[in-house]
Amino acid sequence: MHKLALFGSAARAVFAGSSGLHAHNLLGFCLMRHQTPRRTYTQDQVKNNTGHFNCYRLQHRTLINLSGHDTNSFLQGIITNDMGLLEEDGNKAMYAHMLNVQGRTLYDIIIYSLKENLSGFKGVLLECDCSVQESIIKHLKMYRIRRKVNISVCTNLSLWALLPQNKDDVLKKTNPNVTAPEKVCVLEIDPRTEFMGWRLITSHEVNPVEIFSACHQGNTEEYHQHRYEIGLPEGVKDLPPGEALPLESNLVYMQGISFIKGCYIGQELTARTHHTGVIRKRLMPVTLSAPVENVDKGAVLETEGGKPAGKHRSGIGLLGLSLVRMAHAKEPLTLKSTDNTIVTSQATVPYWWPKNAKDK
Repeated sequence: MHKLALFGSAARAVFAGSSGLHAHNLLGFCLMRHQTPRRTYTQDQVKNNTGHFNCYRLQHRTLINLSGHDTNSFLQGIITNDMGLLEEDGNKAMYAHMLNVQGRTLYDIIIYSLKENLSGFKGVLLECDCSVQESIIKHLKMYRIRRKVNISVCTNLSLWALLPQNKDDVLKKTNPNVTAPEKVCVLEIDPRTEFMGWRLITSHEVNPVEIFSACHQGNTEEYHQHRYEIGLPEGVKDLPPGEALPLESNLVYMQGISFIKGCYIGQELTARTHHTGVIRKRLMPVTLSAPVENVDKGAVLETEGGKPAGKHRSGIGLLGLSLVRMAHAKEPLTLKSTDNTIVTSQATVPYWWPKNAKDK
């Protein structure tokens, strides 16, 4: 009976989505290069306050196109954020999680609106971890039921991240100087935090150095080092499907959830925790005394007194992410490496988190 009740709740969420984007069929968008939609740019965006950027090709992420009359209402019932945000002026990208019926994270996604492209079509692009591409498509089709939504993988598109070469440029709201806008499909500030720079989508054969006047292509490992340094999770290694909880994963801080949108799959536990509970554990950036590669995923963190203080998740080099009990977040912690030696771990509070923040 419990499983039936959970499925019934999920079904209600799927059918409860608000009316939304009326999109035409964009199937050809992911199949034919000449139909790739392109965004237009204002003079302010192109000329004002431009800077130097490093660009990173994100081959660990993939893009899925959703289009059709019911796209908006369909997604509204299966993601944590409010699709209505993409209807607001200036909002063309949005972060969210898809949850299972128990309220645990399945997939972290970024949704891009395809309004105002040259082809005149409408729809969205959904960015997700490439390792779960097949399972997320299966998930979408399972809840699509009879809704008019087309789902297709965009194999001819590439996803890039643009990070300012000078970190101070983030605070100065520095923009990339676009010199070839006709080669751009999507260019948006990363919706999770401005400290993650910009998201760029182009045709597969286009390199960002052809698009921006001051852009250098970097090694993607540098992108991941930056993520772990500031404590931003991305993908299944950082957010294990069916294990991670959205509020412990700082979904509120990454602007990825709405508490007023209504029903969606997994909403019950998340709303209850938000309104009545305390977030006792959070995913935090940590610095280790030994390379992350020497530490097992899920290794237990302990205080100096031997009390359990959390679990290690993932990382690169000496940087990583761990799920840390907030009561012990400021203490030196330890965990065991694969050869059973003691590794020290120090958690830090990311500077982009709200000051004295309360989940809301």
